[in-house]
Amino acid sequence: MSSLEKVSRSQSIFSHAVLWFACLVALFPVSRILTISLRPGNRLLSSDMSLIPADASLQSYVKIITEKPFLQWLYNSLLITVSTSLIGVCLAATAAYAFSRFKFPGRKSGLLFLMTTQMIPGAMLLLPIYLVLTKIGLNNSYTGLVVAYSVTTLPFSIWILKGYFDTVPKSLEEAARIDGCTEFGAFYRILLPLSKPSLAIVFLFNFTQAWNEYLVASTILQDSRLRTWPLGLYELQGNFNSEWGLFAAGSVLISVPVILLFLYSSKYMISGLTLGGVKG
Repeated sequence: MSSLEKVSRSQSIFSHAVLWFACLVALFPVSRILTISLRPGNRLLSSDMSLIPADASLQSYVKIITEKPFLQWLYNSLLITVSTSLIGVCLAATAAYAFSRFKFPGRKSGLLFLMTTQMIPGAMLLLPIYLVLTKIGLNNSYTGLVVAYSVTTLPFSIWILKGYFDTVPKSLEEAARIDGCTEFGAFYRILLPLSKPSLAIVFLFNFTQAWNEYLVASTILQDSRLRTWPLGLYELQGNFNSEWGLFAAGSVLISVPVILLFLYSSKYMISGLTLGGVKG
């Protein structure tokens, strides 16, 4: 074996070791949550490090589903999150198409404005969003929260799609228009199918942002029937007694939809992240 091959092999072993260590560090908190959810009672500070305790029980899972409105929290979160993601993709795709394909006054300043909005902390937008939703009568409603989430995620989504649209040759759309397609037809039949990876990235970004959000939801939603899962799980924490077993069980259950979505769309994520940043 040559010295060059030895160096390459050593680098490969070192890289794999670092990756395995990073995976173990990332999975450790998840394993602790799973363990706590299987422990009977609230033995949060137990010194037992086994993944599945000897007296494991599904009592916390049964209790949070049957005694708490967990399914209602999950339904509210899914309804709001999926609506936000679909609306965000539709609005971002059309806006990004305009910025990518047309030259109009204020185009550069508009893109710069969208970028600068991402530098504003989300907490600073909370009061303006609340006042606007109250003025138009959408406070304490599904629609109001969907509007708030869509507005905050739209600028970044437009930038992602605009960068990807720039990589698609305009000649494809021009050929479609020669064959009789309208401007919208070329956009819908040619550009969107070619942009599935970037559309998947935008959908996932909007989904994760809306799925995990707590601060805006706690301000806009006052009706207990409209609570999303972050608000619902927060109810399990009290000043004198916290139901950590139920909290852990709920955390495990709400991670299932996100994991399934990421597994399904992983093929789009890889290509979307790589192709979207290259000018082709």
